[in-house]
Amino acid sequence: MEVERIRVAGVPVDIIRPEHLEQALFELLAASGTKQIVFLSVWNLLKARGNAEYKLCLENASLVLPISKSIVNGAVFLKKTKPIRYNPFSAIISFFTILETRYKSLYLLGGHKSTLIESERNLHATFPDLHIVGRYTGYFSKDTEKDVLSAIFKANPSMVLLSDGIPSGVTWPYVRRNSFGSSIFVYYKDALSVFSKRKKRVPNEVFDAGHEIWSEILSNPLKIFLVFPFIWYIIILIWDRLSSKT
Repeated sequence: MEVERIRVAGVPVDIIRPEHLEQALFELLAASGTKQIVFLSVWNLLKARGNAEYKLCLENASLVLPISKSIVNGAVFLKKTKPIRYNPFSAIISFFTILETRYKSLYLLGGHKSTLIESERNLHATFPDLHIVGRYTGYFSKDTEKDVLSAIFKANPSMVLLSDGIPSGVTWPYVRRNSFGSSIFVYYKDALSVFSKRKKRVPNEVFDAGHEIWSEILSNPLKIFLVFPFIWYIIILIWDRLSSKT
């Protein structure tokens, strides 16, 4: 797998070119045990610095793909190899296309019942040769979790797509990694909302420009206060660059 792992602000970030994703995915499918592909935003990068469990999850992930332009710029500022930035929705579409060519399987986990049903219907229409071998709604209770784990283990899908309603999100499969067979887990909170057409995806031109935060602020004005952790991120980068010179 042609992947270079660097560190930005002490957090792992993987560099893989889009044309190498197919081979990387095939290698992960052939590997035993639980695998995980993580989409890393700058906010989650900062979270990993103060959350040991989250940091361990990233350290053990098969791929950590940056989705924030700030991470790419941060790596360049630190004079490291420039990472490739991924649009999570587009990347998931690529994953499904690759899985479909090998007649692989998918499990859907998350969302409410109506969202899950609509997502499955739309995915069947778009990827007819991708076998959806199971689905389970999110927002499940602790008592129900053992049933969810058992269902995924028995289905042993090639990939599990995790969406909204999964407790702890990204770290959920990592903490429970010994409860699964040999699946690849991918978490994207908005996945099922977009696939069910209940939520619009960020336009490519907005994402490519790195302006997706503005649409988030428009839908939730309180996110304007993210400027403060972003300033902290800039300070960390400056400190790391100065420290590397001593």
